[in-house]
Amino acid sequence: MKLQWLRTRLRSQVTSRSFSTYPVPSLGNDLPTFQKQCFQPEQPAILPGVFNNLPAMKHWFSPGLNTDYLRKHGGDAFVPLELTQSTPEGPSFRSFHAPLSLFLDWMESPTPSKLYLAQCQLLDLPPLLRADFPTPTLVSQAGRGDIYDTNVWIGHPPTYTPLHRDPNPNLFVQLAGEKVVRLLAPDEGHAVFAGVRARLGKSGDRGAAAFRGEEMMQGGERALLDEVVWGTDGLEARLGAGDGLFIPKGWWHSIKGVGEGVTGSVSFVFVSIEWTANDCR
Repeated sequence: MKLQWLRTRLRSQVTSRSFSTYPVPSLGNDLPTFQKQCFQPEQPAILPGVFNNLPAMKHWFSPGLNTDYLRKHGGDAFVPLELTQSTPEGPSFRSFHAPLSLFLDWMESPTPSKLYLAQCQLLDLPPLLRADFPTPTLVSQAGRGDIYDTNVWIGHPPTYTPLHRDPNPNLFVQLAGEKVVRLLAPDEGHAVFAGVRARLGKSGDRGAAAFRGEEMMQGGERALLDEVVWGTDGLEARLGAGDGLFIPKGWWHSIKGVGEGVTGSVSFVFVSIEWTANDCR
């Protein structure tokens, strides 16, 4: 009863704020345009088909997951995994580390439970697999050229990443399958997140949304955030293999893997910098 009351109150508050609905602009692989229209003013953009030639798309997926290649060149690597199972009380979630080979075996099995390779740092993988992710020009030349982090995500849909914000700009590239991303501008996203957390008696400060904690993946918080973010109109990007999405620093976002087969993504995280006029000449 309490959860239903919270959902009703939050839906009323969010819809009364008149979420803007407008398409995420699409850009080509043009560095000056990307700098001036997206990177400098911190505005999101879809980059359709720009990353079709990324080696990982050919080596890791064909189009399904190339388990033989990954097992041969990185089966012993220790990687972060998330297990989601259905229970009468709702989704059950836990995270742990295990060899990549365990994940590959799971992906080949017909189990109904979902095992997700989530936020696997490229540095945790062997050099040959890391070489499949050369830094895109838009990342290496848009700003100072520094990379803060690179992470890989693989699983069978549906997959889910809760509403959160990153302290750095992020180029999110879809390698296989399809994902849908909901985006909220910094102030709007914080208002939504803080509203949900406050009604659950939790802190709504910005630091609380920087982590993929278990409370964000199950229970009342997940249900409320999911309904508020996905149950109303909002800024949305739909990505297929080879597409990229620039997520500016501080923009809130939630991501769902949809469709059939396997979904795979990589995020190239920029070092956050202060812009000057010379950066965009």
